[in-house]
Amino acid sequence: MELSIINIGNSKGIRLSKTILEKYNIQDKIELILDKDFIVLKPKAEPRKDWEKAFQEMHKNGDDQLLIDDVFDDENFEEWN
Repeated sequence: MELSIINIGNSKGIRLSKTILEKYNIQDKIELILDKDFIVLKPKAEPRKDWEKAFQEMHKNGDDQLLIDDVFDDENFEEWN
């Protein structure tokens, strides 16, 4: 695919079509990777985005309790010494 370089204020850039943005799930940011003779554009993944808000909502709803006890009644810690 050939793209034209366009003026953006005092800078230059490229314009990506809506189809490309949707196909590669590009939202607000991309990662630019310089690799030898190539420039690679990747969608910027933010897997933990908004987790803080979700954790606060879980706490508010009482959904932040342990599902399994972290220590079992029959555990013997002496055997680890």
